[in-house]
Amino acid sequence: MFRHVKDLQFEAKPDGPNAEFARRLQEILGGKWGELTVANQYLFQGWSCRLPGKYKDLLLDVGTEEMGHVEMICTMIARLLDASPLSQQEAAAADNPMLAAIYAGQLPAHYIHAGGGPLPADSNGVPWSGAFITASGNLMADFQLNVTAEAQGRLQVARLFNMTDDPGVKQMLRFLLARDTMHQNMWMAAIEQLKQDGLEDMPVPEAFPDAEQETDFAYRYIDFSEGDDAAQGRWAAGPSPDGKGEFTYQPEPVAHAGAPQLPPGDPRLYGTQPGPDGVLGKVKDAIT
Repeated sequence: MFRHVKDLQFEAKPDGPNAEFARRLQEILGGKWGELTVANQYLFQGWSCRLPGKYKDLLLDVGTEEMGHVEMICTMIARLLDASPLSQQEAAAADNPMLAAIYAGQLPAHYIHAGGGPLPADSNGVPWSGAFITASGNLMADFQLNVTAEAQGRLQVARLFNMTDDPGVKQMLRFLLARDTMHQNMWMAAIEQLKQDGLEDMPVPEAFPDAEQETDFAYRYIDFSEGDDAAQGRWAAGPSPDGKGEFTYQPEPVAHAGAPQLPPGDPRLYGTQPGPDGVLGKVKDAIT
């Protein structure tokens, strides 16, 4: 059950209109790493979680908070777009080339599609997609991705922070930066909690039997680059983080199978087939 509270989690009021920056804010709203993505990602992970208790609550709590961040950014975008009527903007731009350049940075869809409001889209106007979210049912896999999502989101908010001088916008971005700090640390703590609770470990899925994989390749670093710089890394020698093996270094890649040769395809698919002197011709000869 959801219930909407009319108050915002944090203030989202700019000191003045700025349609061009409203476009930039669309990235942290409807971009791949935006608030629409993390809100839905955490909620779907929570709805898929089969462990009642703290992990399910964690996911649903944070997903619900992130939906509040969606509302904050939408409110900020709408207020940044709350400028003079378009006719006045166009008239001013006709007399002032500098204004024309500023207005050129706007997102036309803000006015054409949304009537002066926010969009479920990124800064280029590309619609948000549910394909951005991941809810695998494996908490270790999902929590690691959540760390990445928060890191990418915080990176973009930090970049936007340096693109505006509006005190009101900066204040909202400060709050989002702080919450992204908390959420990164929180997901990393949740990963450690999973290990302590004995529910999941690395690699994912930890419960898959080691005997069913090609163990000779499980801890071998294969260098596909010129030189041996990669050999100096932690990943090329010493115990593996999962505690199950020792890293080894292989300086050159080795092929473990010959060149593949595919049989003739079904002629009803009309793919290009070998000529009379090729494989297909030899097969026909063998049959006749």
